[in-house]
Amino acid sequence: MPQQAWSNKRERQYQHIKEGQKKQGRGEDRAEEIAARTVNKNRAQAGESRTASRTSLKDKSPQQRGGERSGNRKGPGGPTRDQLYNEARKKNIKGRSSMTKKELQNALGR
Repeated sequence: MPQQAWSNKRERQYQHIKEGQKKQGRGEDRAEEIAARTVNKNRAQAGESRTASRTSLKDKSPQQRGGERSGNRKGPGGPTRDQLYNEARKKNIKGRSSMTKKELQNALGR
């Protein structure tokens, strides 16, 4: 547990998230980082921390978001050109290396 200020509930939440991340194949350090960030954001939104960033307070909770921003992002701008390129490579689209982001989106049918 990275901080001593956590309640028993937050410690259980941290352990649960950490184990889930490890089961998904993440390394020990990455699993701890994700769990700590999630718990700290939840603490900030619940008013349990002394300081909190504006984005922590105004944004969706990590559970509500559910990985929405990872991989093929749904936010403004959508997936990056590199993400589109990798998807095009998996689908064996010819000429992908010289395509722009817009051309990759069209080739992938987006």
